[in-house]
Amino acid sequence: MVKPSSSEGAAAPDPEAMTPISVGREDDSDGKRSQLPKWRRYVILFIVSWNCFVVITTSTSVLIATPEISAELSTTPAIINVTNSGVLLAMGLSPMIWAPLSDMFSRRIAYSLTIAFLFITSIGTAVSHNFATFTAMRLLTGLTGAYFMVSGQTIIADIFKPLVRGRAVGCMMVGSVAGGALGPCIGGIIITFSSWRSVYWLQTAQSGLGLILTLCFIPDIRSTVAQRRFSPLRVFTLFMRPQVILADLTCGFLALTQYGLLSSVRHIINPRFHLTTPLIGGLFYLSPAAGFVVGSLVGGRFSDRTAKQYLAKRGGVRLPKDRLNSGLVQFFIVLPVSILLYGWCLDKQFGGLALPIVMAFWVGMGLMGAFNGLNTYTAEVLPDLRAEVVCSKYIIQYVFGAAATACIIPMIDKVGVGYAFTIFGIMKIFGGLMVLLLARFARDKGLWASWLA
Repeated sequence: MVKPSSSEGAAAPDPEAMTPISVGREDDSDGKRSQLPKWRRYVILFIVSWNCFVVITTSTSVLIATPEISAELSTTPAIINVTNSGVLLAMGLSPMIWAPLSDMFSRRIAYSLTIAFLFITSIGTAVSHNFATFTAMRLLTGLTGAYFMVSGQTIIADIFKPLVRGRAVGCMMVGSVAGGALGPCIGGIIITFSSWRSVYWLQTAQSGLGLILTLCFIPDIRSTVAQRRFSPLRVFTLFMRPQVILADLTCGFLALTQYGLLSSVRHIINPRFHLTTPLIGGLFYLSPAAGFVVGSLVGGRFSDRTAKQYLAKRGGVRLPKDRLNSGLVQFFIVLPVSILLYGWCLDKQFGGLALPIVMAFWVGMGLMGAFNGLNTYTAEVLPDLRAEVVCSKYIIQYVFGAAATACIIPMIDKVGVGYAFTIFGIMKIFGGLMVLLLARFARDKGLWASWLA
């Protein structure tokens, strides 16, 4: 049965109702926000980005070092990759632990405890002398992961206004995506000249700096929206809402390519081009890293620009779904083309080393350009359930990332790198169709409104 529209006076209040921006209280009326000077907001933005960088390097810095770690701990690289998948799963579930503590105490206390926990477990990983201890410490480290992204996005939503929020989210994501690609590069440099344990001592120092900055600058600011207490059960019930699950699945498809690319570099690139040291192999990661950073910054600005264009087109009405239109070019053109060229130039061995380097850059740029609108959308679509919606996104995202990390090498060995990345390219087109569905029909008047309610 189709629900009556709000104009008929019978519909329940719509979280994504077409409300003029001038009266969008959930975004603009927070008095505490205006009390923060501009420099303080940007320091906070740097801190949440830095902490994302630190925690993401915990999952990727060992990708280049699996042979060395497995040899010292008497296991195999395949088992180390399974451990990496477990870390990603733990990262996806981490908000279930820390978000309730945020409700119980305060966001600042929970955020500080999380970075302190990361500091302690980094030390534990660095001093591990057997595989069991190493695995346990890494899994405990992973239990801090996605909470930094969830809390970071909610902090940004609280202190930045909507029409600059995309740029702020883009800057925050620079930390996480740079950590994803630079982690193996840094690891390769360290392992060439020192032990893999030095990677975790560096991580300890980075998390220690993050803890000091957090204690000095992160305030406990909350939006004036009457937000409910975080409920882990409510996170899973949100998967029943099409405007949530479609966005989450699309982020999962993006994560498949992101972690599939990062996890397979040493397996594909090193033997194909006779790269014999972790240092040389690690330098390849600079290409996707540059794409991730550029895509995050450019994607954030384009996301805000798109939101402003639709604001003008609608005569002063802002809808969270409008910024999803900013990623359509990435989904339908940039990502399929660059992914296919990357996979098949390696499979058929054409273009030398230059072509996969260039295509890895474009893959990284396309991924982050596509991610940005979705990241901001999930933080805005249901303002009173913001933390749960963002949490649901990272659960799906890291489950898919864990699957890619565990399966990409066996998949490439079975079907070849060309066909493996062709599958990834097809998934991007399918994800683009889901984004297009959300951008065009979610919460609009008519039959689709009743289905996407």
